[in-house]
Amino acid sequence: MTDVTCQSLAADIAGKASAIHYNDAAPVLLEAAIARNQGQLSADGAFVADTGKFTGRSPSDKFIVRDEVTENLVWWDNTKALSPEHFEILLADFTASLAGAELFSQQLLAGAELKHQLNVEVLTPSAWHALFIRNLLIRPARAGLDGFAPNVTILHNPDFKADPARHGTRTDTVIALDLARNIVLIGGTAYAGEIKKSVFSLFNFHAPSDGVLPMHCSANTGKGGDTALFFGLSGTGKTTLSTDPERVLIGDDEHGWSDEGVFNLEGGCYAKTINLSQKAEPEIYAAAKTFATVLENVALDSVTREPDFADGSKTENTRAAYPLYVLDNVSRTGTGPTPTNVVLLTADAFGVLPPIARLSPEQAIYHFLSGYTAKVAGTERGVVDPEATFSACFGAPFMSLHPTVYGRMLKKRIRESLAECWLINTGWTGGPYGVGSRISIKDTRLLLNAALSGELVNVPSRVDPVFGFQVPLAVNGVDSRLLTPRESWEDKDAYDRQSAKLVGLFEANFEKFAAADAQIAEAGPRLAVAAE
Repeated sequence: MTDVTCQSLAADIAGKASAIHYNDAAPVLLEAAIARNQGQLSADGAFVADTGKFTGRSPSDKFIVRDEVTENLVWWDNTKALSPEHFEILLADFTASLAGAELFSQQLLAGAELKHQLNVEVLTPSAWHALFIRNLLIRPARAGLDGFAPNVTILHNPDFKADPARHGTRTDTVIALDLARNIVLIGGTAYAGEIKKSVFSLFNFHAPSDGVLPMHCSANTGKGGDTALFFGLSGTGKTTLSTDPERVLIGDDEHGWSDEGVFNLEGGCYAKTINLSQKAEPEIYAAAKTFATVLENVALDSVTREPDFADGSKTENTRAAYPLYVLDNVSRTGTGPTPTNVVLLTADAFGVLPPIARLSPEQAIYHFLSGYTAKVAGTERGVVDPEATFSACFGAPFMSLHPTVYGRMLKKRIRESLAECWLINTGWTGGPYGVGSRISIKDTRLLLNAALSGELVNVPSRVDPVFGFQVPLAVNGVDSRLLTPRESWEDKDAYDRQSAKLVGLFEANFEKFAAADAQIAEAGPRLAVAAE
């Protein structure tokens, strides 16, 4: 391995650039992106980018350098390895690709809690990608940039083409992380989410050694100072439910839980915009139509330049990246007290799970390690019937360590904080996808608010005979039939078969974790019970 550090790398790249623009503000970056024909302006002054063939992350092209630092720590079953020798060749070629280029540097912070903060420098030839990451990470005051020294350096070049034979990659696209030196190389893809998630992957590797639990979750705080966490995969409502006018938003995606409480890793939001409406999600809708917000793959009216959020012709994964300060009800510190509620979100397209359930700590960890939701027809090519998706810790692609490391940490935090744990299903009821109906945002918010207020802790409830968790019998304002999914199905036998199918999927998925903690494994559903 060479003696290149993340700091010396940033300096070397800057010294070889034809021009470098440090920490340009959003309007300047917006002008630069438009001048370089990198996208379009919407009617509201948002920047609209087309990311080309990559409209989402490319997890199969993500690599971690396998060296003495990572060898015995990284979850290699989930991660592709790159040899130090291949990374050195890749680094040299990547650096050469940026020599003589006009570059944009953004020097930013990751982590609102000072003690656990990372100094991140992103160098890219793309003005709009610089705007994207400026919107999403924490922007230090100008005075705070004097003497800025990165401890994370990200080199980004969407036009770089990796050579699999030379660089050890799978294709000409590469996302390579050297966790020992905190150097990230991203090439061959214009999808901006790769930059954001690389920072999170670094945080997931280093934070546990500092006693901090890294979490793929959103967080907010109530008027009484109570903090709630929302874990969930894409499409389950993580951003929607945490962005609540009655609660202060800490952040919508990535957080740490330390001895002092919860802190946001970021300074912005990266919200899905497919079918975004002003009525259902007014705060996110307004933010998506704000000056200098970055809209990815959102269709524009050719005459008015108004965004059409219902148009998914390019991708269902349309996104808006905006800084938190454009929202009215947001934490100015990016921190919150120790959580009192932990909410696990799923969108169950099988129509089996109740819309809300109270979990024991062991059940919470079981569902955290399972990370269940379901894909439905139309969201991905080839998906015809509902398909179960299990993503450990509700974010397996970003989890650098084995999931049980994070599971043990969360179990300890829940025990110490006495936090209440909830499973909320934002999916289907009355039948599976295509037969039943989606649970309304209105009903979900009523159930969530009742849980966060403490109203559901001591109410009459039933113990689900299959999943074992507690389900309230009644919640003010919600049709009680919604709370018992089996009763909402016309064909009860069909429900039982669907339930048994889902339990079987849970059991099969959890086999890889069962040996790590028998008590947690026992907290899951049982196929034998479902069959009865």
